[in-house]
Amino acid sequence: MSPPAAGARLASLDMVRGVAVLGILLLNILSFAMPEAAYVNPRAYGGWHGADLAAWAINFVLFDGRMRGLFSFLFGASMLLVIERAEAGGRSPAGAHYRRMAWLLVFGIAHLFLVWHGDILAHYAMIGMIAYAMRGLPVPRLLVLGTMLALVGAVLFATIPLGIVQLQASAPHGAELRHYAQAFGVPAPADIARNLALHRGGYGAILAERVREDGGALFALFVFFGPETLGYMLFGMAALRSGMLRGAWTRARYRRWLIVCWGIGLPAYAALAWWQWRSGFDMRVVAAMLPLTALVRPPMIAGWICLILLLARPDGALTARLVAAGRMAFTNYLATSLICTTLFYGYGLGWYGQLTRWQLYLVVFAIWALILLWSRAWLDHFRFGPFEWLWRSLARGSFQPIQGRAPDSNASASQ
Repeated sequence: MSPPAAGARLASLDMVRGVAVLGILLLNILSFAMPEAAYVNPRAYGGWHGADLAAWAINFVLFDGRMRGLFSFLFGASMLLVIERAEAGGRSPAGAHYRRMAWLLVFGIAHLFLVWHGDILAHYAMIGMIAYAMRGLPVPRLLVLGTMLALVGAVLFATIPLGIVQLQASAPHGAELRHYAQAFGVPAPADIARNLALHRGGYGAILAERVREDGGALFALFVFFGPETLGYMLFGMAALRSGMLRGAWTRARYRRWLIVCWGIGLPAYAALAWWQWRSGFDMRVVAAMLPLTALVRPPMIAGWICLILLLARPDGALTARLVAAGRMAFTNYLATSLICTTLFYGYGLGWYGQLTRWQLYLVVFAIWALILLWSRAWLDHFRFGPFEWLWRSLARGSFQPIQGRAPDSNASASQ
């Protein structure tokens, strides 16, 4: 297959981004709707038998960590596009990049404290400021450095299960082990009750909790997940430069990579899922997934890129809607937080802790439908999504034109 035209190649980037913005809700919905430990341990809350167990297993084997990683790949690729286009347009690439990152950090901090504790934007902004220094590396060096950073991340993650084992031996009833249980195990009933009461209560109490807890969590996220995130951004730059994310490879090459990457990743994830279930979701085993999945996640993410681009149909109605969702990924990410906190928190409908694990995916599918419907409709009348337009205007220091049908993916990718 001959390489597609330039616009189509970057439409491919938006296509992958559209899938990622939908897919990440498969995992984030748990953080919106249930106590923290339920995200990784189905025994913690929401059911772990029957349909609930199946929902957990499908997510763990196919999606968990892969959608976040895919977003990180795409962030690195889009960042490189912005830098290259600034250079081509005679603008300062450093100025363009750091203004964007600074405003993204503002958006992320506002989102973190005012809307939802699971924000990733502030983290990306901080790591993106570091990634700029690697923008000129050739593909082989990007891959080597990205791999080294991902391995550093796996080593950092390994300190969690090792710490749990040590605490179980030395201080089995201590407060620190109880903290680990709230993240990876089965929290005490009193801790569950407190969490439910907080999120079913008013906005003021939730905001106070975020102010008290999430500032330190943002720093911890930077230190603990920073190396992996930076590595994934470098992988994304390499995927763009190599033509992978541009849709420039032949279909045969995408198929080969998919077979190899998922041939490695799927059996590994299936075995790890079985180990957790067989252990009864023991906290030590669940925590051990952090370093173990970090070793096989990058090939699974690369496989997802290949699968998405193989399945995409240039003239397909679903493809067009996914491309539109990808062009508005920033808006859709923030809109998802606003919708879900309204549905689940006490100042909205108060569904927090009311649905089982599998029932949450009925909500996910409904939100997917809204995103696919509204993104295409909006871009039929406006050049950018509302938050994309605001970010672009702030970063450039002047209001950007928004009226008129959205241009091709070249323009959207540069935002």
